[in-house]
Amino acid sequence: MKNSQGEYASKTAANAWASLNWDKLQKQLRTLQARIVKAQKEGKYRKVKSLQWILTHSFAAKALAVKRVTK
Repeated sequence: MKNSQGEYASKTAANAWASLNWDKLQKQLRTLQARIVKAQKEGKYRKVKSLQWILTHSFAAKALAVKRVTK
């Protein structure tokens, strides 16, 4: 749906997307993935499941997935 200026996305949304700290988001994901691997190796399957839920629902994962698809 277009806004009043005939644009699809607001300029503030585009600026917010461009100003995201992508390195920080990638670091958050790598840390979480490392925690999942560690829990798996230790046989803590309940912990693995909870960390996977956090991973799939995190803003960092969603933002990086959208960035990868739209690149």
